[in-house]
Amino acid sequence: MFSPANIRRAPGRVAAGTLILHSGRVKFQADAMFAQAIHGVFSANYPAFKRVPPPVLLRTLAILEITVGSLLLLPLVGARLAGMLLTGYSLTLLGMYLRTPGMHDKTLMPTLAGTAFAKDAWLTAIGSSLVLDSITSKKD
Repeated sequence: MFSPANIRRAPGRVAAGTLILHSGRVKFQADAMFAQAIHGVFSANYPAFKRVPPPVLLRTLAILEITVGSLLLLPLVGARLAGMLLTGYSLTLLGMYLRTPGMHDKTLMPTLAGTAFAKDAWLTAIGSSLVLDSITSKKD
């Protein structure tokens, strides 16, 4: 049975889940050159990952995205858990946006190069909304 809360939360979950699931599938099928490029950007912002081989990092990111996207799309997963997963995932991406030179100006507004990454603010907002809605609703 679908509650009003589940129906209210569905558009954000479907939009974010579909986008993230697709991103994971693309990464899962990517070639070595793409793996090298992702590794360069990711490890430049999170130096602990420099020692992880590019194909391993890319495959791990792909599996993570497929998992997060799938859990957002599954109605059996509660809004609080789905929101926490989405918020954590998107904050990692926002961290890359903030740390990568040339992605934003002094006011943190995206440059042309950063516009594609700025969408992660919307993912953070959707995740936070899911968590807050689940906390303030009488029944999750």
